[in-house]
Amino acid sequence: MKKIVRLLLFVVLIVAAWYLFIKPYDYVVRFPAKTTVGTINQSIKSWYAAIEGTEIIDDSKFDELKQQFKFGDSTHLYTWKIEALTDSTSRVKVYVKDREHSFANKLAIPFSKTAIEKRSEATVKEFYDVLNSHLKKTKVTINGEDATKETYVAYTPLKGLQVEKAKGMMYNYSLLTQIMLKGNVALNGPPFVEVTHWDTKTDSISYNFCFPIKKSDSLPTHPEIKYKQYHSRKALKATYNGNYITSDRAWYALHTYANSHNIPVDLTPVEVFYNNPNMGGDELKWKAEIFMPIKE
Repeated sequence: MKKIVRLLLFVVLIVAAWYLFIKPYDYVVRFPAKTTVGTINQSIKSWYAAIEGTEIIDDSKFDELKQQFKFGDSTHLYTWKIEALTDSTSRVKVYVKDREHSFANKLAIPFSKTAIEKRSEATVKEFYDVLNSHLKKTKVTINGEDATKETYVAYTPLKGLQVEKAKGMMYNYSLLTQIMLKGNVALNGPPFVEVTHWDTKTDSISYNFCFPIKKSDSLPTHPEIKYKQYHSRKALKATYNGNYITSDRAWYALHTYANSHNIPVDLTPVEVFYNNPNMGGDELKWKAEIFMPIKE
């Protein structure tokens, strides 16, 4: 009997030592989300940018971000871990640690509702509400395998952050429209973006904003405009509805779909746009077809 008591006491001491001195967080908040890992990743980054006293201190992993908050005399570290459950659902765990008062929090949490618990739950709920509001304004439908269309294009090469893509499109839409009209060039389909490089660690892209045109021997010259033959590629296709600023949500959906179905793809999406964002209107009625090229 004494041996059993000693063993139980030893186990209790080991667990207590781990809980008080080794456990890397004070509190954890969990929630499900009806979207992809990539959409949650991007939503966290856009959400925190509008909050004072916070910064992302590590986003090197696609499914994990570390975020720091300043609350009065406390600095809280939030570690967001995002797990894909299906092609369109995820589970999020947010591990929270108070850098200055971690030991005191661990002592108090089993016996009372502490300030860090209340603060963590409120902060995560704020993000959860922002995420769900965003999801109501966008829609991604996976269509399956398809192919991009071959065409001749006038294009402008651009680069920048993913969130800056729509701004670049709006400026170059006007530029290309004016130059093509002045040169009496016949358009040959809706404009599209051809991503040539996607750096998922920095959320930055290099891309061509393209106007399909009828090829001719007398095309207008402009220092920002180039011409080329765009070749068709077999690809996974999705339909996106929503503001074109966040059309990259379809990229993540296609990437997740490709991984779960063991389809090798190049992370160089192509977006075909059917609405002019300069005209405004109900964003959920804006349509874009998104293609993720399949590796040959």
